[in-house]
Amino acid sequence: MMHARATRIAAVLASGVIAGLLALHGVSAAAPPEVDDAYLPMPGPAAPLDLTSQREACSHGFAEPPGVVLGAPDAQQSLGFTRAWPLTQGNGQVVAVIDTGVTPHPRLGEVIPGGDYVSNGDGTDDCDAHGTFVAGLIAARPATSDDFAGVAPGAQILAIRQSSLKFSRAASTPGEYQSENSYGNVRTLAMAVRRAADLGATVINVSEVGCSPAGGNLDDRALGAALRYAVDVKDAVVVAAAGNVSSSSSCRDQNPGPDPGSASGSPDWQGISTVATPAWYDDYVLTVGSVDSDGQPSAFTLGGPWVDVAAPGTGIVSLDPRPGGTGLVNAASHGGTVTMIAGTSYAAPYVSGTVALVRERFPHLSARQTMDRIIATAHPPAHGWDPYVGFGVIDPVAAVTADLDPEGRRGSHGYALALAKRTGPPERAGAAIAAPNPPFEPDPLPRTIAAFTVLACAAVGAITLLVPSRRAD
Repeated sequence: MMHARATRIAAVLASGVIAGLLALHGVSAAAPPEVDDAYLPMPGPAAPLDLTSQREACSHGFAEPPGVVLGAPDAQQSLGFTRAWPLTQGNGQVVAVIDTGVTPHPRLGEVIPGGDYVSNGDGTDDCDAHGTFVAGLIAARPATSDDFAGVAPGAQILAIRQSSLKFSRAASTPGEYQSENSYGNVRTLAMAVRRAADLGATVINVSEVGCSPAGGNLDDRALGAALRYAVDVKDAVVVAAAGNVSSSSSCRDQNPGPDPGSASGSPDWQGISTVATPAWYDDYVLTVGSVDSDGQPSAFTLGGPWVDVAAPGTGIVSLDPRPGGTGLVNAASHGGTVTMIAGTSYAAPYVSGTVALVRERFPHLSARQTMDRIIATAHPPAHGWDPYVGFGVIDPVAAVTADLDPEGRRGSHGYALALAKRTGPPERAGAAIAAPNPPFEPDPLPRTIAAFTVLACAAVGAITLLVPSRRAD
């Protein structure tokens, strides 16, 4: 029986073969380039590709209004991941945060310095605040002063600074394009992915997205090779944000929604207008869309045939990113403006944390099997797979308790087939494995770079810090 993700990647490859024919009929086609290991970045320490300088003051976090961050955030309540902690807290897992760096915080434990592709640091400088927010959602320890916690408080954070809105080249060649938004590109992202894998990350979180019009001349082959290396050679699970749609970002045009003529839902690789990397390398990446507190897709979440699952991307609370900070925040400053923390950048770490829980609980599972388990235990839309939420909103408790047999089946049904061809609400997972609480039932439910050559977090405008409101334009 063909694996669901294998079925979808086969469709990707087939679309490349027929793209020319489709173009004759005016039909848009898009597929990632064939992954070629010849483009894999060389191993080595992290360092900027150019001499850089800081051009803006660093961003800070805020609590708006003061005191509001003391209770458990809506996103945390809806996922209910604390119910999984008697079984697993992600102990022994190393989660790489490839982002704007991670500021050490007392509730993160020891942050592992992974390197810096932006300046001369070691990865533990975060002038943008974004990476620290992401890290907090993954692995913040609980405290007696409030009800906030990360999904996997037993996991350890590996910090790699790969991009920043606050830095740029110290000098540029006359006439050479330079992004007005950030320093960092797909080349350094590929280098960072390999470095994270070589440093032993079991989970790699990429809350950064680069977008390009479908059919554009996008060359991200080094990134594709790095992703395959991480997954198939180093057995790391790579989680990526789907990206945010915004008229001021490279993710300007939304992709089509669900096909009303298809009862089961099906990925459409031919009709999309915007492609996103690393998300479109679907066979190697677990791509995450955003939902609001009601479980519906957030207005800003970029859809696409590569979306696998969804998680809350609004109502976000995380760690204060200021050096020496000890508290919590739910808003950030950027360019003199205070905005609420929201976007697919923050949906992705909820999934990365869940992956860490699963990898401790089921250490025998490969990276691909772990991704399958996250998908198989999600709560899907009634109409089946959806380009905005994929196979549905994650369920951390089900992900660590669902009784799936060694072949990945629920009872007599192959779940891979169910994922690919659902025609309605699927069977829920079978008997729980020593569930510590009753089965979890969910509540009813990055400014990005201006050009693709510079990658700066479209996932809330990933490094933008990011979304100007709870529901970005």
